[in-house]
Amino acid sequence: MALRDLHIPSQEGARLHQTIDLMIRQSYRYRNPESAETWKSIGGETKASKLLPAPAGAAMVTGFSGTGKTQAVLRSFATYPSQVIYHERFRHMAAGLHQLVYLSTDVPASGKSGDLAANLMMSFDQAMNSSRFSATLQRKRNDGMKMLDEWRQVASSHFLGILHLDEIQNFFKIPTLERRRAAKKSEQGLELSIVEDSLLKSILNFTNTSQIALLLSGTPDGVGAMTKRIATTQRFVAQGYHPFAQFSGGNDREFHKIFFPALCRYQYAKKTIPHSENFGNLIIELTAGIPRVVIALWIAAHRVAFERRKNDDLSPEDFKKAAHTYLSPLMPAIASLRSQDPKIMRNFEDLMPREDGFWSTFWNDVRRT
Repeated sequence: MALRDLHIPSQEGARLHQTIDLMIRQSYRYRNPESAETWKSIGGETKASKLLPAPAGAAMVTGFSGTGKTQAVLRSFATYPSQVIYHERFRHMAAGLHQLVYLSTDVPASGKSGDLAANLMMSFDQAMNSSRFSATLQRKRNDGMKMLDEWRQVASSHFLGILHLDEIQNFFKIPTLERRRAAKKSEQGLELSIVEDSLLKSILNFTNTSQIALLLSGTPDGVGAMTKRIATTQRFVAQGYHPFAQFSGGNDREFHKIFFPALCRYQYAKKTIPHSENFGNLIIELTAGIPRVVIALWIAAHRVAFERRKNDDLSPEDFKKAAHTYLSPLMPAIASLRSQDPKIMRNFEDLMPREDGFWSTFWNDVRRT
């Protein structure tokens, strides 16, 4: 079961780490604590501020559930010595300053501003080991947009370097069953609608005015819905676009040369299965190359082998049986992913990509040059 903690960094994960580091460093270029204008901006005196405005921009991470995008973000953050840096002496601060380098939180399932603000406030208090927002959170009725403004001002005053919002698909409503059935009969995919228009506008305003780096991550349906307008897309992917794809088998070097050989070391039987291309392709066939499912299958296959109580070995049949017993609810989704047929993939709302691929092509061209 400890294999659930296994993380083998991918090439895209390394690129994402570089993007995060660049974003954090750039975000501090525009917020010099030596400047009085910085403190005017933090205090809300935006009209009086003469700060050099930071170009609006964020970065986007996308991928099907289980491809490792959230882990890649969190493990990148974990490479920094500390999430909070205490400055004993800091300009304009008599008692010093606790600087918050990064903050990560989920977009709530409700997709509403009040719930997102509450998540941000709780994440802030947990990271800072404080009760700064306890009074606000205890109120029975709160204005979500006012809460977000309060949180932004406090985060700015603690010089937050980067904010990560995960599960951005929660900003959007899941279509009704009737609409999903109608979409299956047509050639057109479903368009998601945002839960709270003012919240998306607030996030756009955050990228324009806060000068804090913003990193967004989510499944293709949510990312596609957020990038339908070029004005929005330019801001959300201007600093990076990182698609986390599932392993594809046959010619996938990252799987056959890096991930799978490392995984094959963890066989808890006297007679193991040698690492081979055929064995690897079987794993891809049973999991559609989703890393989280690969690990779940690996653990389940060992359970099947242990239950046999014979020969103390591990066999390909154990993996097949595990896939159709312990992981059986996943098999329709796995078949859908392997088919790459949009009509079949439409049965699962978070499997249907809705972005046109322009920005992934753009950033791939940048990498090649």
